[in-house]
Amino acid sequence: MYRALFDEFATSKNTLQVYKSGKLIFTSDKDRLLPLIEYLVRHGSRHRGVVVFDKILGRAAALLCVRANCREVYSPLGSQLAIEVLGKRGIKYHLTQTIPCIQTPKGNMCPMEALSIGKEPEEFYRIIRNSLAEKPPLK
Repeated sequence: MYRALFDEFATSKNTLQVYKSGKLIFTSDKDRLLPLIEYLVRHGSRHRGVVVFDKILGRAAALLCVRANCREVYSPLGSQLAIEVLGKRGIKYHLTQTIPCIQTPKGNMCPMEALSIGKEPEEFYRIIRNSLAEKPPLK
C-alpha cells in the first residue's frame, strides 16, 4: 500500500509525509528537520505506529522518527548512521539510496548528523527543541 504512495511522494515537493493506518495525517514542504519537529510538536504523543516518508533520512531524522513512535520509514536517500538507529529499534526502513552519512553541499558531514552522534532520541529532541526556543514558535 505504501509503496505507491511513496513513489508519488518521491516526485512531489513535499519533504515529509506521515501516515497512520493508511491515512495521511501530516505533510510539509519545509526543509531540514523542521517538518519532523513540527510533527512532533503538533501530533507526536497522539499517534503510535506511524509510517514516515522523508526526503532525506540521516541519523538526526531517524532519532526523531523513533521519538515519533514510527514503525516504518521510506526515503529516497538515507545514511548508514540512520540505518543503525532504526535497526536497533526494530523500525522497518526502505531507502532508495544509502550513503555513509548525510553531507552538506560542500562535502562536510551535515551539522545535524554530527550533533546526533552519541545521542538518544529524547536527548536529541530536547537539544533541538531548546535550540528553537529562541526562534519564533512553529505554526
